[in-house]
Amino acid sequence: MKYSRLGTAALAGLTVLALASCSSSDAGVESSGEDSASTAAGGVNTEAPAYDLLPEDIKSAGGITIAGDTHPPYRTLQEGGEITGIDPDIQEALSEQLGVPFTIQTSSGLDAMLTGMLSGRYDAFNGPVRTTAEREEDFDAVVWMTTRTSYLYLSERQDELGESEDLCGARVAGVTGSVTESQLERYTEWCEGEGLEAPEFIGLEDTNSTILAVQSDRADYAGTTQTAALDIQSQDEGTFDFLVQTDEQGAGVDQLAMFLPKDNELAPAMLAAFEGIFENGEYDRIMSEWELDDVTVEAPTLNPMTEQKSEQESEQESEQESGE
Repeated sequence: MKYSRLGTAALAGLTVLALASCSSSDAGVESSGEDSASTAAGGVNTEAPAYDLLPEDIKSAGGITIAGDTHPPYRTLQEGGEITGIDPDIQEALSEQLGVPFTIQTSSGLDAMLTGMLSGRYDAFNGPVRTTAEREEDFDAVVWMTTRTSYLYLSERQDELGESEDLCGARVAGVTGSVTESQLERYTEWCEGEGLEAPEFIGLEDTNSTILAVQSDRADYAGTTQTAALDIQSQDEGTFDFLVQTDEQGAGVDQLAMFLPKDNELAPAMLAAFEGIFENGEYDRIMSEWELDDVTVEAPTLNPMTEQKSEQESEQESEQESGE
């Protein structure tokens, strides 16, 4: 599947995003060097449906601090410092259920955000992050959408990059530690099975950096979620095409989640809040407004990969017992 869109307007917006991120420390936001901006909205409502489920630390703080990188359409840092996108819209709906506002602090790099949560700097991170059994050992994961990986390339290079085989042996920029990196490993297996060279992964801090890498010829493709690719190509026409990784190439469908450190005990309240916005229609409304109907899930789930791993282990034990 290929799509032809996105142009100079989108690239200009991404450049502004990068510049805004670099200069936002002048805006009076508390920063440790890696954080670049924050935003907060709403107030405390002790009558909210899930308020009583909140841990006392969150009630005392009067809000939830959530990490976020610059990753359109999930989070886009505007020139004035406002953060817009799917993530803020979802947070606003969740806030109505929880009774406390969210504060977004932008940070560069998935590792920095995961480490920041484990150190208590952030209460949550809404990705999009692929959940795995390994990650669920340290974090509670509330799954609320799915995705497939896509690879953006310049339309002017259609003849040399427009086929699935062309990605083999090419330079692919992606966010370090993201779903793109793990999906490219599966793509590599497909390439080798076809007798082709393995693609080279170039790990960068955020989606903005991967697009700029393609624009500056540091990379041939920018690997990203299908959601982000659709958003980028919808801004204008004629600048980018993209390839979608297929099941044959090891894609599958990845479950994307909000991550919360296990020791902050926020997961039960957050799951209840997600269940609330699924039930009241806000989830469907937001996903439809962002044209993400094809990556929705029927209901939020908590730590599904841990449950899946447990079921697999139980099945293996049963098979061993029956064979004795």
